[in-house]
Amino acid sequence: MATDDSQRCAMRGTCGRKGFGKELPCPYDGPPVEPDDDFRATLVAVCGEAYAHGPACCTSAQVDTLSSNLVRADAMISTCPACRNNFRDFFCSFTCSPHQSSFVNVTKTQITSSGQTAVASVDYYVSDTTREGFYDSCKDIKMAATNGYAMDLIGGGAKNGSGFLAFMGKEDPTFGSPFPIHFPSEASGDMTLYDAPPRLCSSTDIADRCSCLDCESVCPALPPPQSASQCHVGPLSCLSFTILLFYVLSVAAFLTGFVLERKLRRKRERAYERVALSADTTSNNISSPASQYRGLLGASSLAHYGTEDSQEGHERTTTRGASLLDPIDAIQPRQHKLNTLLRRAFYRLGLFCASHPWLIFAVVFTGIGLLNIGWKKFAVERNPVRLWVSPTSESRVQMETFDTEFGPFYRAEQIFVTVDSDANDTAVLTFERLQWLAEVQQAIRGLRSQPNNYRLSDVCFKPAGPRGACVVQSVVAWFPDWDVDDYEDEWEDHIYGCMQQPVLCLPDFQQPLLPQFVLGGAPPAETEGEARDWLKSKAMVINYVVSNSLDPADIARAEEWEVALREYLTTVSENAPSEVNAKVTFQTGVSLEEELNKSTNTDIPIVVLSYLVMFFYVALTLGDGSSAGPEEDGFFHSLHTWAKGLPRLVSQRQSIALTDDPDMEPATWLPRLPRRLFVGSKFTLGLFGISLVILSVAAAAGFFSLLSVKSTLIIAEVIPFLVLAVGVDNIFILVHEVDRQGHMHGPYASLGQPTNGSFTNPMSPTQTRFESRDSDAESAPRQLPAEERIARALAKMGPSILLSSLTETVAFALGALVPMPAVRNFALYAAGSVFINALLQVTVFVSALAIDVRRTEAGRVDCFPCIRMPSKIALFDGVPTIHTGFLARLIRRHYAPFLLRESVKAVVLVLFGGLFVASVISIQRIELGLDERLALPRDSYLVDYFNDLHEYLEIGPPVYFVVQGGNETSRPGQQELCGRFSTCEPFSLANILEAERKRSDTSFIGLPTASWVDDFFIWLNPAMDKCCRVRKANPSQFCRPRDSESLCQACLKDQTPAWNVTMDGLPEGAEFIRYMKQWLITPTDEDCPLGGQASYGTALALDDAGDRVEASHFRTFHTPLRTQSDFIGAFSAAHRIANDISRRTGLNVFPYSSFYVFFDQYAHIIGVTQEVLGLGLASVLIVTAVLLGSWRTGTIVTGVVALTVVNVMGVMGLWGINLNAVSVVNLVISLGIAVEFCSHVARAFMGAGVGLPVDHPGGQRERDERMWIALVDVGPSVLSGITFTKLIGMSVMALTRSKLLEIYHFRMWVTLIISGALHGLVLLPVVLSLAGGPGYTLEDADEEWMATAIRRNNRDQDYEYRPFLADSDSIVSD
Repeated sequence: MATDDSQRCAMRGTCGRKGFGKELPCPYDGPPVEPDDDFRATLVAVCGEAYAHGPACCTSAQVDTLSSNLVRADAMISTCPACRNNFRDFFCSFTCSPHQSSFVNVTKTQITSSGQTAVASVDYYVSDTTREGFYDSCKDIKMAATNGYAMDLIGGGAKNGSGFLAFMGKEDPTFGSPFPIHFPSEASGDMTLYDAPPRLCSSTDIADRCSCLDCESVCPALPPPQSASQCHVGPLSCLSFTILLFYVLSVAAFLTGFVLERKLRRKRERAYERVALSADTTSNNISSPASQYRGLLGASSLAHYGTEDSQEGHERTTTRGASLLDPIDAIQPRQHKLNTLLRRAFYRLGLFCASHPWLIFAVVFTGIGLLNIGWKKFAVERNPVRLWVSPTSESRVQMETFDTEFGPFYRAEQIFVTVDSDANDTAVLTFERLQWLAEVQQAIRGLRSQPNNYRLSDVCFKPAGPRGACVVQSVVAWFPDWDVDDYEDEWEDHIYGCMQQPVLCLPDFQQPLLPQFVLGGAPPAETEGEARDWLKSKAMVINYVVSNSLDPADIARAEEWEVALREYLTTVSENAPSEVNAKVTFQTGVSLEEELNKSTNTDIPIVVLSYLVMFFYVALTLGDGSSAGPEEDGFFHSLHTWAKGLPRLVSQRQSIALTDDPDMEPATWLPRLPRRLFVGSKFTLGLFGISLVILSVAAAAGFFSLLSVKSTLIIAEVIPFLVLAVGVDNIFILVHEVDRQGHMHGPYASLGQPTNGSFTNPMSPTQTRFESRDSDAESAPRQLPAEERIARALAKMGPSILLSSLTETVAFALGALVPMPAVRNFALYAAGSVFINALLQVTVFVSALAIDVRRTEAGRVDCFPCIRMPSKIALFDGVPTIHTGFLARLIRRHYAPFLLRESVKAVVLVLFGGLFVASVISIQRIELGLDERLALPRDSYLVDYFNDLHEYLEIGPPVYFVVQGGNETSRPGQQELCGRFSTCEPFSLANILEAERKRSDTSFIGLPTASWVDDFFIWLNPAMDKCCRVRKANPSQFCRPRDSESLCQACLKDQTPAWNVTMDGLPEGAEFIRYMKQWLITPTDEDCPLGGQASYGTALALDDAGDRVEASHFRTFHTPLRTQSDFIGAFSAAHRIANDISRRTGLNVFPYSSFYVFFDQYAHIIGVTQEVLGLGLASVLIVTAVLLGSWRTGTIVTGVVALTVVNVMGVMGLWGINLNAVSVVNLVISLGIAVEFCSHVARAFMGAGVGLPVDHPGGQRERDERMWIALVDVGPSVLSGITFTKLIGMSVMALTRSKLLEIYHFRMWVTLIISGALHGLVLLPVVLSLAGGPGYTLEDADEEWMATAIRRNNRDQDYEYRPFLADSDSIVSD
């Protein structure tokens, strides 16, 4: 600083105005002047005790202007004394310092309108220490009412001291300096730098120290949030690395053991053979282990892939499932008592249903009709809150609390205006577009709905009360009365000024608009100290805030106006490209529900087509290959014969040709189609079976509608698929078993017996021939009536149907324990539908099957039973051939023998082990969430809107931290909430939220918190004498905004103790409530930007008496949330923060944002998934173990089902399928269908055995034989019943226009079907053949095996091995 001898001024006094601007100072090169007493008092009051003595370079008028400017700044910076003091010192020195000329240099003058010479520009030389210290003391001050920073208003969002001073020195006659002020950082000539030591916001001096909210350096550090530890070994997680290492070691050990075991076994068998040859003359009892147990069922047939020995002879045998070492043992194979009871029960049920079909139809359909009465109460739940959120969930309760205390969150109508994609320029702000947008907004303001003529003013949110203005956030709102035309030449400067100081461009609803609320896509700052160039933004954002309500009438009024707005904006979006080269996207409050319903409607034809394709496939293939008569030519052979004879028909020598060759069939004009194409068809039966699926779904829907359980769109789309998937294979199994019974005991069962060894009859893949044996009457097949055959078929397959249906019903029913309504309702509907469908199949379908069998045997045409086609008259010399389907032949001859080879088993185990490891690794890539765009049609206008929302929106959703149970009228209660005062608790609510904002990458909080308690107390600051005012004559009466200043004074003026940052002079108790009520009705304006009506009018909920605060909220905003993981992270972070505040302050605090209730599911969905699948697998284990009679087999089945679900989840990670409520439902379905794939195979395996212990020397061969039988018996039905049916149906679903159906139905179901088929028909047979439990016979209901065994035992003790099953060309084939 200069010495006292150098005291000199550079400017002093005022010399008029330039136009309508502010007073301009006069250049003055003279000594400072000693103030008089009155001026001295004013100067000291404004600039402090430093001016209590000595001359000054300013006049009283200048000090008055300076005081008014400082008071305006005080509204934004008064809570931080250091910034306030620096602000005062900086501009008092600039205006009044007696050493002014040493650091202020007038560089240019001008002539004012009064003809005087005034200052035009100056240089203010400021040291780097001072400018950076000044900036640092002010940079963190919050402007709570705008959720922004004071620096945005006083410094233009500057990032350093130079930018801060440059903004304040910019010429702005309306909002800023009346002349430009430049701030050189280096002195020149005789000038020196202004180098006053800055006040620090972290000073220990109470006169300077700022609160944590405004000074980061004084904030206590929060501990880092706890996060799940991420353990990695290179690019792999520790789990992936561990399981991969375990898999590699296991495969190596397995392969090593496998090779060694084969070598040792071959060596051992060669040793046995040498011993047998040497002892042949002395003993006939020594043989190799492989030959000792070749008498097991099918053992000889498995010899070629089970051992290298050749056959040494056949052992004694009885019949299917009863080959034993000793014929005495063959009479009593292992029995399962529960299975015996079930078989007898199903036998009686089948016999009754087949004997009385019409009675069954009448009784059952009457019951179904009664259940369908419930359709009168049928309703579809469309409300997403009630659909996805449990009524008792935390977020649901918190939302209802918020709605009750503060009113429902607003209905947002949002519009994006961007440059059309074909345009060369990218900046959306042009004067023409601003004019166009103003016209559009004026049209929306006057828009009327039909039929009630509602306007925007009838439905909008008005923070200033019913007579106030609507909240419309737009760039146009920065212009007075939305009048853009008057700013044609200076619109950029005006917008720029409003961006820098929004509080000086208040819209008509009197809340400051930050640029990030109305603009988007601005380029980032080129350097760290610069602000973003919002003038180059790529999008304009317009928000219409419509009031929400709990009153249905208010909601209906809002929706009616929103429909009119949607129609108008549709027209605007169509015309915008041609009018202003812009693209318009939008969403109204009714848009999402309308488009979702539109998506559902457009998907209906695809879903229906998918059903029809599956229906016709089932109907056409159900009777494929079945026949009840002797062999006849096939369909294609008949066409070939007809085509060959057609030329002869038109030949002139036709009559000669017909008589010359007696072996040639006569030619006809129409082909002679095979009889079984018409009679053996089961098209009607198939359609009937599918209609039972529809009836079961309808009956379940009626039943649960009676219980007031609402349906959902997921239920409507998925349940029929599910029931068809789990029910159609039961139909196939029943029909195929009835066909097998017909082959054994039907009309053609005794047409002939084999008389020589000329036809093949292998029990298993390698036994191709057997020696002839004499047939007698006792062993000939016995004809049985249709009712008896159907009863036997149901006795055999009924327990299998019970096993699968009961397992699925219990598994689905346990899903109802999940509190999420969508999952719970789906589980109930699924369980009910599966259960009812199973009942219909074992009753009504059995009756229909009996009618169809009688029709077939009577030679009546399918679909036209009145037409009868008698069979050809022929004499049979041998056994008629029974035609089996292609799948049955493929499995019998090729697939089953190949799969049961030891080497193939090893490969299967290794491959599926690798598949499991890959799935577990992939599962870790599954993300949570459900992108709202997936639920929309691909051509929906909302798709473009959401794309713009994610790309351009610069601010996230608002979040409210709600406080309940606080004591805001007491000083301790206030200190737990506040953050702008020095005595606030270090970990108060406001301080914690500010600390969390500083780590926005983990907290997702993007803006400072609007703290009502802080702004209320600042509003009471007497220095802001235009805010809280009372009558001078009666301080108990508040002044109105228009009352004269002479009649009013500041509320707390002359109060002892005075208002200060220590909170000593702030009100408590009843006085607090009195002032607060007045603050809540005080409007926001330029004189007092802290009025509470607009910003906090709905932020507090008082009790009925109005003397206590029941609840209040503190508002802030999330950072821009662009992905599902962002939304989920924001939800989780907000709850973590609220819990931390509650723990530290003892207050009841919870967060609320409009999207939280929809993302609440993701806080629990992993646990819900584990719970649902865990309960389902537990039920599978219990039911299968009990009904199969083996815990070992039940455990294997459960494990394979679990592996199927794991595989589906692994594909989810690879195919981009997120985990959400929809995919959880599909995982439950996966479990149910996996049971369907496994249960029939497992029971057929268990029912084909003779009860050998697992560790029996011949146990392995016996298990192989049982598995071969199981695959041959039920493999074709499972493969054609589920796999092909669903794959065909899903192929149609690929045509859907909905991404939701494509991803969560087509992709997941295709994965599920393929995975279920692979695990159920490949892995399960291999594992069961290696470690399945001991089997038991299923022949107890037939009772013929016992008589046959006894007769053979008495007739001949030397039985040769004669397999029961024949190949596809034998009459005894099944």
